[in-house]
Amino acid sequence: MHRFKILFVCMGNICRSPLAEGIFRHMAINAGRAAEFDIDSAGTGGWHQGNPPDPRSIAVAAVHGIDIAAQRARRIVAADFDRFDLILALDRDNLRVLEKMASGANAAKLHLFNRYALETGEDIPDPYYGGRDDFDRVYSMLLTGCKALLETAGKVRTS
Repeated sequence: MHRFKILFVCMGNICRSPLAEGIFRHMAINAGRAAEFDIDSAGTGGWHQGNPPDPRSIAVAAVHGIDIAAQRARRIVAADFDRFDLILALDRDNLRVLEKMASGANAAKLHLFNRYALETGEDIPDPYYGGRDDFDRVYSMLLTGCKALLETAGKVRTS
C-alpha cells in the first residue's frame, strides 16, 4: 500500500509546521488511518535545526492531547521534493521559497496549506513574536485545515 506522504513547511520548523504535523498525525490516528500516511514537517530556514518546537507550540498542542515535544526542527532538503506527494507551505512567503527550490514535476506538489485544504488564500500567521492567544488562533486554523485535508488527502493521489 502506498503511503501518502505529506510535508508541512513554515520558516523555522518550530511553531506552525510542527503543530500541523502533530494535529494531522493525531487526527489520522484517531480516524484509524495512520497507516495511510507519512507525515513530516520542515522549515525553509535552518536556524533552529535539531531544536524541539517552541514551548508555546508544545503547550498549545498538549492542551488538546497532542504531544509534539519529541519533534526536532529540520530544514527542507532537495530530496524532500522527490520523497513527498504533497508539500504544504503555511504562508505565501514560504511557498515562494519552495517554488524557487523545486524543479520540474515537483513544483506541482507545492501548495499553500489553506488554499489546498480550505480553498482560501489565507496565510497561517507566524505566532513566534506573539503571545498565547496567537498560538491558540494558529492551532484553530490548523485544526480546521487538517480536518479538511484528512477528508481528501488519501483520495487525491499523485503518481
